[in-house]
Amino acid sequence: MNERPGSWLPRLQEVGERLAEEWVSARRPAQEGAPQPHELRASDADRERIAQVLQEAHADGRITLEELEERLTTLYAARTLGELAQLTADLLPADQQPLNLDGRPVSAVFKKQERGGRWVVPAELSVTAMFGTTKLDLRDAILQNRRIVINATLVFGGLEIHVPEDLEVIRVTKDKTVRLTKQPTEPGAPVVEVRTSNFAGEVKVKEPPRRKRRR
Repeated sequence: MNERPGSWLPRLQEVGERLAEEWVSARRPAQEGAPQPHELRASDADRERIAQVLQEAHADGRITLEELEERLTTLYAARTLGELAQLTADLLPADQQPLNLDGRPVSAVFKKQERGGRWVVPAELSVTAMFGTTKLDLRDAILQNRRIVINATLVFGGLEIHVPEDLEVIRVTKDKTVRLTKQPTEPGAPVVEVRTSNFAGEVKVKEPPRRKRRR
């Protein structure tokens, strides 16, 4: 039976992602007592993000004035990120939500996979890139711990990390530990530790432009 060129690729991606998830699950340690992303406390800045989406939804007629008032009342009484996320779940597609509480592993098999915006980075995150690229944007992220561990499995794949100021990234392999960020950080600054198991894999870190010193 003849198949169109490239028709095998989606199936190969699906099989690869399933195998990657099974591999990650087998080596993922249990984190007892650690709060889930939806259980983290909400900040005033996060409430304002949600309020803006609700105001825009009312302005273009997606929700009524009564619904807006009801959701705003719930919003300012909410304590956790999970409660906030529910208020906009039916207003925007998943990739446009003002809060991303997806703590699942990031997997890219023969494609590019990104995670960014206002998202919760769990204390330990598994990343797999097989003939693909994963991009993690931490510039507007909420770090669950001061030290984040990324377990990266890279097979002819890449991991690209975008970081804000004053966040250190180190790469740990069996042989050595290498600091990937070039700019200095303050004592006690958050650290992202990338533990790699790779074959022809690459880790890149994108830092903000260096500030010019005042004379």
